[in-house]
Amino acid sequence: MAAVRSKICGITRVEDALVAAEAGADAIGLVFYDRSPRAVSVQQARAIIAALPPFLTTVGLFVNASRCEIGEILDAVPLDLLQFHGDETSAQCEGHGRPYIKALRVRPGEDIAACCAEYNQASGILLDTYVPGVPGGTGEAFDWSLVPANLGKPVILAGGLTADNVRAAIAQVSPYAVDVSGGVEASKGVKDAEKIRAFIREVRGSA
Repeated sequence: MAAVRSKICGITRVEDALVAAEAGADAIGLVFYDRSPRAVSVQQARAIIAALPPFLTTVGLFVNASRCEIGEILDAVPLDLLQFHGDETSAQCEGHGRPYIKALRVRPGEDIAACCAEYNQASGILLDTYVPGVPGGTGEAFDWSLVPANLGKPVILAGGLTADNVRAAIAQVSPYAVDVSGGVEASKGVKDAEKIRAFIREVRGSA
């Protein structure tokens, strides 16, 4: 089994980003969505990225943002990858000069494969928990058996993951990567260093 990558999302502080890097995370996520308790300003994002070592992917998360808003942030913040977590069409996700991943919220009866096929230019598909009115960061897991065996894209598994359940999730889904936010926090937007280390230890131990 190939090594599963890990992304620590909802980073708001330089010290949390550095812990994630030191623990061996492959990526960090910065939330550009004002209604999120984990939202960052352009200034915060720039300071976090400036402190990072090389070879750590920086991901900007957007929810139904306008093309103008995304462009302004990309002009100011050197992001590597975009993550679209709203109701964006494939056309709205493309043309920003960065690769992107599209988040889909999983619920029974949803044809995940058909939804995935709409985003044929996506670098990967992130599968998260469906909660009405909440685009992500719910802290709730979904039924992993709903994930189709072969979506034709790298799968990033999210939703309610913690150090306690991530190994079981990986064993069932065999994702390309896992994405955690609330599961490694002391409070919303503030990470717990030991929870980050424990999470990444479990991810690496799953290989």
